[in-house]
Amino acid sequence: MTVLGGIGFAQPWLLLGLLALPVLWLLLRAVPPAPVRRRFPGVALLLGLTDDETVTDRTPWWLLLLRMLAIAAVILGLAGPVLNPRQADTGSGPLLILLDGGWAGASRWPQTTALIGAQLDEAARANRPVALLRLTDPADAVFQAPDVWQSRLAGLAPAPWPPGPAQVAAAQAAVQAIEGRFDTHWLGDGLDYDGRGDLLAALQARGAVTVFQSPGAVLGLEPAGFRDGAVQLTAIRSAPGPAREVTLTAQGRDPAGHARVLATVPARFDAGATTADAALSLPSELRARITRFEIRGQRSAGAVSLADDSLRRREVALVAGRDDREGLELLSPLHYLEQALAPSADLLHGALSDLLPANPDVVVLADVATLSAAEETALTDWVDAGGMLLRFAGPRLAASDVSRTEEHPLMPVRLRAGGRSVGGAMSWGEPKALAPFPDGSPFHGLSVPADVAVSAQVVAQPDPTLADRVIAALGDGTPLVTRKPLGQGQVVLFHVTANAEWSSLPLSGLFVEMLERLAVSSTAKAPEAADLEGTTWTPLQVMDGFGTLSEAGTLPGIDGPELATAPVGPALRPGLYQSGDRRLARNVLEPGAVLTPAGWPATVPVEGTGVERETPLGGPLLALALGLLAIDVLAVLWLTGRLTGAGGRAAAALALVLVLPIPQGQAQTADDAAAIRAAAELSLAHVLTGDARVDDVTWAGLAGLSRILSYRTSVEPADPVGVDLERDELAFFPLLYWPVTPDQPQPSGEAYARLNAYLRSGGMILFDTRDADIAGFGAASPNGRKLQQLAAPLDIPPLEPLPADHVLTRTFYLLQDFPGRHAGRGVWVEAAPPDAERAEGMPFRNLNDGVTPVVIGGNDWAAAWAVDPAGRSMLPVGRGFAGERQRELAYRFGVNLVMHVLTGNYKSDQVHVPALLDRLGQ
Repeated sequence: MTVLGGIGFAQPWLLLGLLALPVLWLLLRAVPPAPVRRRFPGVALLLGLTDDETVTDRTPWWLLLLRMLAIAAVILGLAGPVLNPRQADTGSGPLLILLDGGWAGASRWPQTTALIGAQLDEAARANRPVALLRLTDPADAVFQAPDVWQSRLAGLAPAPWPPGPAQVAAAQAAVQAIEGRFDTHWLGDGLDYDGRGDLLAALQARGAVTVFQSPGAVLGLEPAGFRDGAVQLTAIRSAPGPAREVTLTAQGRDPAGHARVLATVPARFDAGATTADAALSLPSELRARITRFEIRGQRSAGAVSLADDSLRRREVALVAGRDDREGLELLSPLHYLEQALAPSADLLHGALSDLLPANPDVVVLADVATLSAAEETALTDWVDAGGMLLRFAGPRLAASDVSRTEEHPLMPVRLRAGGRSVGGAMSWGEPKALAPFPDGSPFHGLSVPADVAVSAQVVAQPDPTLADRVIAALGDGTPLVTRKPLGQGQVVLFHVTANAEWSSLPLSGLFVEMLERLAVSSTAKAPEAADLEGTTWTPLQVMDGFGTLSEAGTLPGIDGPELATAPVGPALRPGLYQSGDRRLARNVLEPGAVLTPAGWPATVPVEGTGVERETPLGGPLLALALGLLAIDVLAVLWLTGRLTGAGGRAAAALALVLVLPIPQGQAQTADDAAAIRAAAELSLAHVLTGDARVDDVTWAGLAGLSRILSYRTSVEPADPVGVDLERDELAFFPLLYWPVTPDQPQPSGEAYARLNAYLRSGGMILFDTRDADIAGFGAASPNGRKLQQLAAPLDIPPLEPLPADHVLTRTFYLLQDFPGRHAGRGVWVEAAPPDAERAEGMPFRNLNDGVTPVVIGGNDWAAAWAVDPAGRSMLPVGRGFAGERQRELAYRFGVNLVMHVLTGNYKSDQVHVPALLDRLGQ
C-alpha cells in the first residue's frame, strides 16, 4: 500500500488516470450546439447552401468542472483509498508474535487482540508467515499463513497467572528450535519477570525485535485482611505516578441469593505512591456474605481478591453445664474456649433454646450431660441440617448414663462408666502424652508439643465403628477426640474438659490450631505452610485471566504446604479450595506483593498498543462520482431546454433515483430472506467455533447426515447452516451441533439468554468434545474444561449416562452403541425422573416425556458423517470392514438423534410395543 498525504492507496497505479484530466478538459470544452427544429416555409430557399465556417458553442466552465470532479472521483475510488492506513511492515520473512499473555494484560485485552489482528493483516499483505507464542502457555512455534491465525484470534484469552520461570524457559527453548531468521513483535503486559532478559537476547540474535506495550500502570489488589474490626484492603500499582483514586467494591449474595455489590470504598494513591489502603467496616452478617473484592473498572484476575474463611467470622454458641464460680474464672468450663475463639469468632451466650433459632455455625456444649426432650430434638434437627456440635467432657458427663448402653444420637461413641484419671480406680501411672495425628485426621500435620499431657478423660467403649471415628488419640491408643457424621452435619467429642482440670491441652497453642482445623474458628491471617502440613485441598472454583470464577471440575487436589507457598500457574490456579469444612482462597497476588514495571534496553523500539481504525474511502468516492454524473444529466437537460418534455422528465427522475440514498430499512432484506429460507425448510445447524477446519468438517458432517436422512427417512433437510451465537436466530433449528474446541470464545450474556430460551422452547444442543471422552468431560482434558466453561451458564437439567431403555436407542434404529469417529458409549442425556417405572407388558420404562434438551458426548460424530461434494467420506474411521461398520452405526445414531428431536417420545407409546417386541425376538 502506497501512502500519499496520510491516505493509503491499494492500487496506486490507477492514479495515473488523473493525468488525463487536462486532456479531457480540452476535449469537452468545445461541443456542437444542440439543433433546434422549427417549421418555417422560407427554409426551402436555403436548401443546398453551405457555410464557409462552422461556429461551435462552448460548454460552461462549471459543467466542465463538474465532469472533471466526477471522473477524478471515479479514478480515486478505483485506486482503493484508505484513511488512516496501517503502515506496511518494512520487514520480510517469518514474523513471530510473542505475547506475555498474563493477567496484567486482561484489562486491555480487546486492544491487544485488535493489535494482533492489524499485524496479521500487514503480514498477509506482505506474504509473511506468522507464528504465535504465549509465554503463559508456551508451545512449539509453528509458522502458518496469517489467515489461519486470524481465525483463531477469537479464542485467545489471558491466563490468570504471570509468565513463570518454567514457562519462560520453555518459550526460550521453542525460540531456539526455530530454524533461520525471523522478526519478533513482542506484546508485553507491562510487568517484569524472571528470565525476560535472556529471552530478549535470544530473540535479538535471530532478528529485529519490536515491543508493543501500553504506557499505563498495572493495578492489582492484595488479599483482604481483617484487623481492628474492619476489612483491610490494599490496592497497588506497577509504577508511581500522579495522585489517583480508585473504587474498591465488595461483592456477594443478597438474602435472595442474587449477586450484588454489597459495599464500596474509595482508595487513594498519593502522588508518587504505589499503594492505596482502605478500610471497610461491615456488620458480621453482611461480611459473611462477601465472596470477592475487586477494583472497579479493572477486568483482570490480579484486580480481584477472593474471600474465604479467614475473612468470615463464624458464630459460635457456647453452652456450659454449670454456672461459673465467682472469683474462679480459670476453672470455668468456657474460659479457655472464650480466650481461644474471641479474636476470630463471634461468641453467643445464652440458653440452648434461645441460641438455636439464631442458626450459629457451631454449638459448643462444655460438660453438658443431659438435655430436655425439646432441646434434644431441636439440636438434632440443627445438626442434621449441616451444623457442627462440639462437645467437651467433664465431671457431669462422666457421672451420667448418657451413651452408655447404646450410642446417643448426639454422641459420636458409647462411653465407659467411670473414665480414667491419675490416682483413680482406673488410673495410669503418669499423665499421657498425645500420639501423632493419623492420616485422614483433620489434625494431621500439626505438631504435638511435648508438654501437652492428659491426666483424666472419659473412655470410649470398644465398638466396630470406633476406629473410623477416632481423629486424635493418646500415646497408648486411647481415643482423645472422636467424630461422627449426623445427616449433613457432624458431632465431635473431646474426651477431656474444655478447661485445664483434666489436661494441659487448653493451655497450649495446639488447642487453637485444633479448633481452626475443625472450622470452629477462623483466622484473620493467611495460613503458613506448617499450618497446612498434612492436608489436601480440593479446588472448588478457579479464576480465568479476567477474574471470572468457574467450576473446577475434576482438577486434582493440592497439598496444603504447596497451596500456601507455590506460585500460581498451570498447576496451581487461583481460586477457592476446600479441605473438610474449611475454605481457603488462593489469589493471584500475595500480601505485600510488588508489581515491577517492565524496562527495555535502548536498542529495542517500544510502541503503544493503540490501533487507528482504517476507513476505506473507495465507496464514498464512487458514490460521489455517481451523484455528480446524475447532476450532470440534469444540467445538460436544463441547458438544452429538454427538462420540460416527457423524455426529460423521465431522465430527471432516473437521475434523482441515482442521487437519492437507499432507505435504511432495506438493509434487513438479507436477514429476512435467510429467516424465510430457514423457516421454509428443515436445516441442521452447527455452532461456529472460529476454527476454520473444525467448522468445515462439522458442516460437511451435517451435510452427510442430511443425505442419509433423505435416503432413509421421510425427512429431507436442506443444506446445513453455520450459526453465530451472537447474532443469529436459533428458533429455526431443531438441532444445534456444538463442537468443542479449547480456544473458542465464550459467548456473551445475550447469547446465553438466547441459548437458554432455545433450550426451554424445545430445542436440542449436541455437545461434542471430540476427545473420545478421555477424561469423562473433566478438567484433565482441554476440551472437557472448555465444555464446563461453555455449559456453566446454560439452564441444563440433571444428566445421566444414556440408559439402555432410553427413547433415543429406538427412535428409528435399535442401538446400544453410539460411536462416531471414536468408538464409545459415553453419551449423557437428561436424567430420568425418580418415579420412572416399567409398566406391565412394556420392555422399556417411560423415560423423558419430552425431548432431552442436551446430549453430551465426545465421539466426534461430525467427522464420521463428513462427506465431500461428491458424496465420498472425508475422514477415515477405523480399519477395513470394522471401520465401515462403525461409520454406519454413527449414521444410525445421527438418524435416531434427528428423529428423536422431531418426534419426541412416540416410540414409548403402547401401540408400538408389539412391533418392538417382535423385532427384539421377545
